[in-house]
Amino acid sequence: MAFNLSQWALRNRSLVIYFMIVAVVAGIFSYNRLGRAEDPTFVIKTMVVQAAWPGATMEDTLNQVTERLERTLQETEKLDFLRSYTKPGVATIFVNLRGDTTAREVRDIWDEVRRNVGDMRSTLPMGIVGPGFNDNFGDTFGIIYGFTADGFGHRELRDHVEDVRSELLKVPDVSQIEILGAQDEKIFVEFSVEELATLGIDRSALVRALHSQNIVRPGGTIETGDETLSLRVSGAFTSEQDVLNVNFAVGDRTLRLSDIATVRRGFSDPPQPLFRVNGKPAIGLAIAMRDGGDILALGENITRVMEKLKANLPIGIEPQLVADQAVTVDGAISEFMTSLWQAIAIILVVSFISLGVRAGLIIALSIPLTLAIVFSIMDLTGIDMQRISLGALIIALALMVDDAMTVTDATLTRLAAGDSKEEASAFAFRTYAFPMLAGTLVTIAGFVPVGFAASSAGEYTFSLFAVVTIALLVSWGVAVIFAPLLCTAILKVPEPTAETKPSKVLGIYRGFLTRAVRAKGLTIAATLGAFIASLLGLPLIPSQFFPSSDRPELLVDLRLPQNASIFATQDVAERIDATLRDDDDVARWSTYVGRGAIRFYLPLDVQLPNAFFAQAVVVAKDVAARERLHKKLEALLSKDFPQIVGRISPLELGPPVGWPVQYRVSGPDISVVRDIALKLANVVAANPQAEHVNFDWIEPTREVRIVVDQDEARQLGLSSEALASVLNTVVSGNTVTQVRDNIYLVDVVVRATDEQRVSLATLRNIQVSLPGGRTVPLSQFATFEYTQDQPVVWRRDRVPTLTVQANVSGGTLPETVVTALAQNVEVLRKELPIGYSIVEGGTVEESQKSQASVVAVVPLMLLIMFTVLMIELRSFQRLALVLSVGPLGLIGVVGALLVSGRPLGFVAILGILALLGMITKNAVILIGQIESERAKGQDVATAAIEASSTRFRPIMLTAISTVLGMIPIAPTVFWGPMAFSIMGGLLVATLLTLVFLPTLYAAWFGWRSARTEGGTQQPAAQ
Repeated sequence: MAFNLSQWALRNRSLVIYFMIVAVVAGIFSYNRLGRAEDPTFVIKTMVVQAAWPGATMEDTLNQVTERLERTLQETEKLDFLRSYTKPGVATIFVNLRGDTTAREVRDIWDEVRRNVGDMRSTLPMGIVGPGFNDNFGDTFGIIYGFTADGFGHRELRDHVEDVRSELLKVPDVSQIEILGAQDEKIFVEFSVEELATLGIDRSALVRALHSQNIVRPGGTIETGDETLSLRVSGAFTSEQDVLNVNFAVGDRTLRLSDIATVRRGFSDPPQPLFRVNGKPAIGLAIAMRDGGDILALGENITRVMEKLKANLPIGIEPQLVADQAVTVDGAISEFMTSLWQAIAIILVVSFISLGVRAGLIIALSIPLTLAIVFSIMDLTGIDMQRISLGALIIALALMVDDAMTVTDATLTRLAAGDSKEEASAFAFRTYAFPMLAGTLVTIAGFVPVGFAASSAGEYTFSLFAVVTIALLVSWGVAVIFAPLLCTAILKVPEPTAETKPSKVLGIYRGFLTRAVRAKGLTIAATLGAFIASLLGLPLIPSQFFPSSDRPELLVDLRLPQNASIFATQDVAERIDATLRDDDDVARWSTYVGRGAIRFYLPLDVQLPNAFFAQAVVVAKDVAARERLHKKLEALLSKDFPQIVGRISPLELGPPVGWPVQYRVSGPDISVVRDIALKLANVVAANPQAEHVNFDWIEPTREVRIVVDQDEARQLGLSSEALASVLNTVVSGNTVTQVRDNIYLVDVVVRATDEQRVSLATLRNIQVSLPGGRTVPLSQFATFEYTQDQPVVWRRDRVPTLTVQANVSGGTLPETVVTALAQNVEVLRKELPIGYSIVEGGTVEESQKSQASVVAVVPLMLLIMFTVLMIELRSFQRLALVLSVGPLGLIGVVGALLVSGRPLGFVAILGILALLGMITKNAVILIGQIESERAKGQDVATAAIEASSTRFRPIMLTAISTVLGMIPIAPTVFWGPMAFSIMGGLLVATLLTLVFLPTLYAAWFGWRSARTEGGTQQPAAQ
């Protein structure tokens, strides 16, 4: 006799009840322990490698620094592509790994990159600073405070912010805190070029005097019989006055620095990246959480500490919360938990109405028991509660009660047939346990592409596969172990005299099915016609990668011409601030000048620090206010800021993309690439749905080239090196030493006065010291000319690459625009010279890569499905019948998406794949039921009708529960497309499973039986 797990549970009731109690207690404990996050963590597989060669030209930097580094970096294991950003004297390279690289491999690869670059560093030019490495590019700073000061200077404000930072670093789960907008202090020693020349003072002597007095050197130690005495030499600078008091010899005279120069304390000039809060200059603290921490607990701890620290801050220094991921996560989880409870309530109502109070109570008890075990396993496996895992729980909720409904329904049927409670409760295991398990495994297989897609999008949605898998396996165990026990305790044996009449719904269905089986050809043809119509309607559904977030933030990108100074960028930012200050839709905002916003949100497309770029993060009062604000800011930028490239966008969901429409133009010659990009921009701009067409780089900038007469210079005893050093000291300033001020190091910068540094006329007349002590004007041996050069060059895989970028008009999807442009872009692509290319980027490229990663795993999904089905069915004919139903769910998917207007994106495709498993599960159990009826001696058609009538209630209950259970998440931005796909697809597929499948079975096996036995249908094992 085969082992019956349900029968074992009934014989060991006390043990099973004990395990039920343990499961519930453990589930409650685990639920409170589970980490909370907004989005699932995924590794940003990017490292930034940066090297500087001060004074180098663009060409030299490209050829001698960027090219050499990229050749080495191209040898990186699992490299996807390199992107480099080169400015004169600075090379920045982004090393991007393939999507299938695991988190553990990423760490090892970054160590390999460091070693490889370290080995080749000797081949780089002399004077290279770096290379430096940043492999924490993906760190998320979810909590940001901005500190503004009224009546305090920047240094005083920074002192207090540093004190706050020191205290916050002690808070548990804080991994790092970055300071935003702080300006390093400088001591400027400013001199008049003419005055130094008149006095015959060599600037190098001044520099040597400053450096030699402030240097730190050991004075030695004296060992006595009792102690060790250290010798310290005085002279170190502690203030500006110490610098002013420096003496140095000029010929036979001794001068003080105060006699020939002005010494003042100030801040970095030009400024370092600035930070503003609600239109006021501020210093920010961005707080990152350690891996595996609980953002809600961290938020509470930070808030508690900040309340104490705020009380100790002087009046006038005000900390303001700029970003609080803890509040966002708390709201998101509360919203999803509300949706979860709503889904549970819907399923319970369906169960109570359709099965009755007692049977519905079994389902009601099975749900929390299943969830408790699921929470425990999530806790053990480190799966947090976040957007994806909570959505997965809602998706799995209806699926997890399917098995309990099947067991309960089968038990009710056997009790009505006269079996005892124990026999009836054990009957379901004998009849349905393995078909249910096979169906469960097939459903899980439908989520395999989600779990094993080798891409960032796949990594982002992995917990969907994990949670659904856990929930379905647990639900099967609950159905065959705990549900029979509940059935014996709760269900009543019906009275022997009671007549069980079939419901009207079942009667209508049975009559319709009978007519459908009789009209086999018409039923099959109509179904195939509907399927073909759905295939034809598929292109009508708009495509999408990931939707925008429903958070109230707006990102306002402001990009000036790439030769713009940070002062010009600051002016634009302040004008935007003035507009936001009086807007009723704005709750608060922060502005980053000279850089993009720090990664306060994991999928953020982080921008590089650049003087010509600013970004504002505007928090609207709600989503409706966000949309109103979006339109107002779009109009403002178009009208009042025509000189900047502006982009206003909500936060993205899924892996960061940036501009939605992108085309990369690549080729060896930058001028040819520019010409192609201009033509392509005209093609893109011709589409009315493409807005704000721009380039990531294209415009050249002016520069002043000083052409030195080398022969004349050598006769004077000068070199280009000495001249460049003199000019750098006079114009930009040269750091000669440092003043140690508390925890700060203050650079001492020697330079000319302001009016002399910004005038070309002054530069022409600058006096250059000669070795003999004389001076000559620069114009005597050099001429000035204006030239043009690229301020920046982007490359991809060592080839210059210029990206044409565009936004899309409201309500339009990027895929729609790219599809409309495809023909014209292809015409331009055919005209390209050899070696040049145009490649789609942006949302379309990421979507294609992510979908390709899913499709790549589909063969594994099909293999698992086919294997499980063959083990269960053991017949190619039955396998073909089961598989014929799965694709028919597309009829409902296409209809639901067209009616709802939802796009077919990455999440919707995951829903379609999962739907395939759900449909197949129902088909497997129904085929098994038909075979059981035929084994009783019924003919094929009768067996198909009887089996379908028997399975009608549990299949329809599951479908209705699933469809109604999706209602709470259907309106959401992220889960909406998947919810509508499953709702429409499952509803239609369920009806087809109950009508088309038995009709097809009767047609095929009826024809086979008639052919085999001369027209007489007899039951036969197939």
